[in-house]
Amino acid sequence: MSGTGMGGEAGAQHARSRALAVLRIRSRALAVALLPAAVAVVLIVAAAQGRIDGTGWDSARWAVIATALLVLLLAAAVAAVIVRARPALSPTVDLAESAAPDLYRLVRDLAERLDVPPPSAIALTPDCDSWLEDRTHPAHAATGQGAMPTRFIRGADEGSGRARRVPAAPVLVIGSPFMWWMRVGELRAILAPVVAGTGPSAHPDIAAARRFVRGLDAAVGVAARPGLGPLRRIPLGFVGPIARLLLRGCRVHAAEMERGVAAAASERAQAVDYGVRIVAQEQVGLAYAGWDRLLTRVALPAWRMGRWPSRLDAGVVSALTELSRRDRLAEGFASRLGERPACDLLEEPGAADEATSLLAARLFHGGPAEPGPDWAPVDWAAYPEEVVDRKWRTEAARLHRVLDALGERRDTEPAAPTLARVIDHLTASDGEAGERLAAGIAAEVAGEEAASAPPAPGLESWGADAVPLFPLQPPRTGRELLADHVTAMVCCAAVDTAGALPGLDWLDGPSLLVDDVRRSDLASPVLTLVEDGDADALRAWLSSVGIRPEKPVRLV
Repeated sequence: MSGTGMGGEAGAQHARSRALAVLRIRSRALAVALLPAAVAVVLIVAAAQGRIDGTGWDSARWAVIATALLVLLLAAAVAAVIVRARPALSPTVDLAESAAPDLYRLVRDLAERLDVPPPSAIALTPDCDSWLEDRTHPAHAATGQGAMPTRFIRGADEGSGRARRVPAAPVLVIGSPFMWWMRVGELRAILAPVVAGTGPSAHPDIAAARRFVRGLDAAVGVAARPGLGPLRRIPLGFVGPIARLLLRGCRVHAAEMERGVAAAASERAQAVDYGVRIVAQEQVGLAYAGWDRLLTRVALPAWRMGRWPSRLDAGVVSALTELSRRDRLAEGFASRLGERPACDLLEEPGAADEATSLLAARLFHGGPAEPGPDWAPVDWAAYPEEVVDRKWRTEAARLHRVLDALGERRDTEPAAPTLARVIDHLTASDGEAGERLAAGIAAEVAGEEAASAPPAPGLESWGADAVPLFPLQPPRTGRELLADHVTAMVCCAAVDTAGALPGLDWLDGPSLLVDDVRRSDLASPVLTLVEDGDADALRAWLSSVGIRPEKPVRLV
């Protein structure tokens, strides 16, 4: 926030002036819409008083009246869409106060110390960030309306049928990894500038400007929504460009307004736990690194297998502890684990962790909203057997199916699923062997992913959002898939012929354990085989581990 170059009072004044600029744009738009009507009224009054007469004036008067009616009709349509359009909401897990009374108490005490209104509610998001979100729009009265459906963690004293009340103040959204990795004091320190933002949010001009900008943004989204019928598409064809024009006019002022709000909030929070906040900011960067590794290396393989780790937030603690152990720059971070974690502020941390884990799977992978037979939770203790081993054997089976489809054998009897068969194929004189094998695997993977993709959500509940909203990785190339499948085949052979075991590395995901030691030196020999057709390095590696490539492996 210091980069804004504005102090607290200067930032607040800057925010208010920019809010007024946004509201002036709204007033000018209204004036433009009313101008033809004003001219029509002048002409009607002048005609009634006999000051203008003649056929020419009559024609002009009726032309202006028609234009005024058309402009008023269009302005009313634009205003109706802006007012009624549902602004997007962040996908969150909402926390009832009885589910986190200590957390609510901490936030209220913080707001009182900052002399700002407390947030109306608290929610968790599977991301390393925290912010305030306005949910005062009437369409947000029902949970999940106008945005991705959220989960609502209730306390024991709440009835299951009680609807959530529409909050009057912003909702505080907290990144769930912070709750598990941060200590209570650190969480308080990093939330101070965020909670301080409720002060500027309560200013009438800033609140009105934000509502106007959010309404314009939502109106643009409504006009661009696919699948509209002709009765809605034609009028929205006029509404969309007008809303976009107004939004472009407001963009710079709105951005500057938010900079001023941030500067004012940061300045107000300077006196609260300033020393702790410096240490906590270091933890934010560490949490982000560990969370990213956990999602891409650990969770993603499970999601692709139709399983979702149900304790991602607890897993990030293990991942960051492992990162602290390996990275000398992170020495001392693990000693923090003796202090009270912020997740202790929740009544049922496990329930909140499970809900945010399922939401993370939906956001980053596009999984179903609820568990099912093909979308089951998995515990960390069962991860090696239910995810890693199954992943390896599924990929090994796919590899041999593609080899069979390539017709490398003249008879109809399928070849034994051995590692030797794969090595022989990739080292054959045919230089296109690897390319054809990679293309076949890529085609089969694409077909399986398309068949298992969740159905597109209804527009009335999801708007124009697509799933996944935030894919973790771009599509894998055929060569990358081939390397993964060959690695899986080697690991299956190691488990079946050399007594190795599937394992979980908190930073690198599925791993091979030989004599209880993780082997991380397999990638290079496999790449040499896949890219160059040279198996010497891999054969040496197999010999060092005691793997027998001629032995068949068990597939799924």
